[in-house]
Amino acid sequence: MQSVIPRVLLAGTNSGCGKTTVACAVLQALVNRQMKVGAFKCGPDYIDPMFHSKIIGAKSANLDLFFFSENTLRYLLAKNGEDRDISIIEGVMGYYDGMGLTTTRASTYHVAQVSNSPVVLVVSAKGVSLSVLATIQGFLSLYPDNQIQGVILNQCSAMTYPGLEEAILRQFEGRIQPLGFLPPMPQCTLESRHLGLVTAAEVDRLREKLQAMAAQAEKTIKLDKLLKLAQGAAPVNCTPVVLPQYHQRVRIAVARDNAFCFYYEDSLEALREMGAELVPFSPLTDHSLPEDIQGLYLGGGYPELYAQRLSENHEMRRSVRRALEQGLPCIAECGGFMYLTQAIGEYPMVGYLPGQCEDRGKLTRFGYVTLTAQEDTMLCRKGQSIAAHEFHHWDCSRTGAGFTARKASGKTWQCVVANEHLYAGYPHFHFYANPDFCKNFYETCLKEDGSHAGTDEAHGHREKKL
Repeated sequence: MQSVIPRVLLAGTNSGCGKTTVACAVLQALVNRQMKVGAFKCGPDYIDPMFHSKIIGAKSANLDLFFFSENTLRYLLAKNGEDRDISIIEGVMGYYDGMGLTTTRASTYHVAQVSNSPVVLVVSAKGVSLSVLATIQGFLSLYPDNQIQGVILNQCSAMTYPGLEEAILRQFEGRIQPLGFLPPMPQCTLESRHLGLVTAAEVDRLREKLQAMAAQAEKTIKLDKLLKLAQGAAPVNCTPVVLPQYHQRVRIAVARDNAFCFYYEDSLEALREMGAELVPFSPLTDHSLPEDIQGLYLGGGYPELYAQRLSENHEMRRSVRRALEQGLPCIAECGGFMYLTQAIGEYPMVGYLPGQCEDRGKLTRFGYVTLTAQEDTMLCRKGQSIAAHEFHHWDCSRTGAGFTARKASGKTWQCVVANEHLYAGYPHFHFYANPDFCKNFYETCLKEDGSHAGTDEAHGHREKKL
């Protein structure tokens, strides 16, 4: 399979250099031009894709070479970019920063190599002038096959940019194109918290900020040259990843609100492709699970920020616990897992699982892991594995022992409460990392009769497909 996917990858020199700001500004400017735009994020992040989706009105997909094989990554790039005029891929961390201090594995550079995408380097010009040349020179010379073809300066004033542009052209003799700049825009700051940016749903005046950023991009970023660079990208070659198709539909309730919003959209799409109907509900505001469901998906998010409201929704807590006690198949990742425990801080939760969740004040068991099942469970047989990721400050006194988590360093620990109807633990995973996990979840849901929950009318949430 060969697909023509116009694309450009926006890479950063480091976290905090402004690549998300530049990516959002460019995406909104291209959307304002009435273009059909695709968006991708390197790595396991959930939050940046939410901003992308708000802008383009469609899902933003993750490209992660710890989760995916090279072919799967190229397939998801082709699948999600095939009908787009241009796709913008936002990098993660610094361009060469991989999953360890001394490796480029799963880095933005690694994604650029595997996807054969042209790269534009975002360089912060705050507090420097000609020194940006040294930064650019370092990134160009570290690995000659770097794919870097352009540079955008962030936090650069209109007064200093012309001189820096001339210096870049002179120093690199056309090897790299200066593609413009964004000046400091304090009125457009995107707030952050310990997991990165706050979610798109929480940003005050988000639309206004995005439009201001887009207007600036139209003035000072050379969008036409960026488009030309994207249109010159090589075709994407891959073998399609084929998922099983089921004639019998299942209804899976998916928690979607400000407390539970961390989902890999391609994972949800995989369930749909198999035949699932995904029914959104809110543990914050609804009073029971949707009716006639055969499965439940509680994603991650920030339940600790909404713990009091979640706790005060006694009807929903009882509905979830009753359904799980009756054997409703359930995936509960990170925040979803916390919701099923006895309490988050001082606030009682569903109470289906033992354990108390407390804020540790720092990242706990952070990073990529490989999960290996210690027994046969809903998702897999004993000994089978899947790539996963942990990123949380809160921890639980009882994290389970259904899987062994192993880091690349060799460090291991036990985690996840797992049985024939349940996966509940801190590690997040992506179904395309091992599609058999998705297949097994779907087939477990098929065995259910759909009698576990209350009615849609009871919880006042109008049913709609995700």
